[in-house]
Amino acid sequence: MLQVWPLEGIPEVRPGDDLTALIADAACPALADGDILVVTSKIVSKAEGRILHADDRDAAIDAETVRVVASRTSPSGHVTRIVESRLGIIAAAAGVDASNTPHGTVLLLPEDPDASARALAAGLRERLGVRVGVIVSDTMGRAWREGQTDAAIGAGGVRVFEDLRGQTDAEGRPLVVTMPCVADELASAADLVKRKAARLPIAVVRGRAELVGDLDLPGARSIIRPAERDLFHTGSAESYAEGFAAGAASVSARP
Repeated sequence: MLQVWPLEGIPEVRPGDDLTALIADAACPALADGDILVVTSKIVSKAEGRILHADDRDAAIDAETVRVVASRTSPSGHVTRIVESRLGIIAAAAGVDASNTPHGTVLLLPEDPDASARALAAGLRERLGVRVGVIVSDTMGRAWREGQTDAAIGAGGVRVFEDLRGQTDAEGRPLVVTMPCVADELASAADLVKRKAARLPIAVVRGRAELVGDLDLPGARSIIRPAERDLFHTGSAESYAEGFAAGAASVSARP
């Protein structure tokens, strides 16, 4: 049976705080071998000092952006940009967040979410003597679907995929491509109990102990599909630019 509950007792996190100690104090003695903690990226960013004093959020987004995938301007003039960040994550505004942070500041994503997750998992295992895994989550939209869900951007000591390829379904047919991204599924499940404005930034998931493993397991970076294997590797902005350039070249080549 899967159990998911919010971890209470986490205070407001500030730069330089020992996040492992804060979690251990709040969790002890509730954690058991095989538990997975889903930690909202905001508190990881705060502890790591990833707070930027910036009145201009767009400048912060520019600094975190590798490429612009798509953009749209609303009737009010607000520009929404879907970009690839330096972490390889494609999301709105490069994950730069101005919510739940002091006025005049923005939060950047952790420098290395996988390293952050591994450090938390290692620290909690040492302090509490239990073999736990850690997922660092962030909220994202989805192409072709309204709304947002939480997804894994960092993982430590957790298998991010459940590879069922080579097995058979209930009718005995072979599974060829079935590989659930369990890290994203756990992140979404945890968000159901963390919610957005309840100041409950961590959830504990119990019941999937088989997913907890060594700290050197591949992290959430392995979830990002390489561009050469992505059927939709170019966004609308890039596709338009490529089409415009191809059309202009065709016109100029005419006799």
